[in-house]
Amino acid sequence: MNPKSTRSQTDQPTFSMDDFAKALEQHDFQLQLGQIVRGKIFNHENNGVYVDIGGKALAFLPTDEASLKRVTDLPTLLPVQDEYDFMIIREQDENGQVTLSRRRMEIQQVWEQLAEMQAAQKTVLAKVSGVNKGGVTVDVQGLRGFIPRSHLREKENLDNLKGQTLTVSFLEVDSNRNKLVFSERLAARSASMSQLEIGQLLEGKVSGIKPFGVFVDVGGTSGLLHINQVSKNYIESLPTLFQIGQMLKVVVIDLDEGKGRISLSTKVLENYPGEMLEQMAEVMASAEARSQRLQNPAQHPAQPE
Repeated sequence: MNPKSTRSQTDQPTFSMDDFAKALEQHDFQLQLGQIVRGKIFNHENNGVYVDIGGKALAFLPTDEASLKRVTDLPTLLPVQDEYDFMIIREQDENGQVTLSRRRMEIQQVWEQLAEMQAAQKTVLAKVSGVNKGGVTVDVQGLRGFIPRSHLREKENLDNLKGQTLTVSFLEVDSNRNKLVFSERLAARSASMSQLEIGQLLEGKVSGIKPFGVFVDVGGTSGLLHINQVSKNYIESLPTLFQIGQMLKVVVIDLDEGKGRISLSTKVLENYPGEMLEQMAEVMASAEARSQRLQNPAQHPAQPE
């Protein structure tokens, strides 16, 4: 018989309490940067809070990591014995202590909220905190953002905007690059568009003339009167019909709030094809009555051509 097979079970290695303690210590060292842990407030110090997270040593939460907002009364914000979630921002030191943060958790949550707001095409309030050549810096829910000069309604006297709170739309939300860019101009346009509806008659000023159509400023928002929507008849040249600053009455025929597009028409006001080319002044003078005819065709029959 092989003598090795006769060894008693008592000769096998045992798992002592010391081994168990070492295993616990190894488990403690699995705590990683960025990990979210649950902990109970143990006691307060002048520069932070000690937190029991179940490790071999109490964790530490510095005062400036306690909240995204300015902390003036730490014991009231985080009472002893209360439990919270924390993010590990510094691994264990030689004493087994890790450093925690709630501020960085809140920052993550704000980024997620802003990304959701961008996806839903919502607006947000932004307080102007600084000015530079390219635009203004803003504070949005504790995060620092930027509004380019081209996306401000006031593009000249930027210093006057300091301290003001603006309603803005989102241009870019990128937490990985820490990039947060807004537009006041798009938010204003969106607000204006929310007041519009298809079939509505508007009065505006010609702000631009292109080969494909005429841009009309209607209450601070630009709409497009496409060349095919000017008249039922063919048009050779728009500059021969319109000039910059000219007042026009137009009908809203389409709204695309997502892209910020307003489509306008004057041909729907014509009593016969080509009337806008021959009698534009008459079409404009009676535009209200003509638009009512569009909304209630039974009560306002079209005039014979």
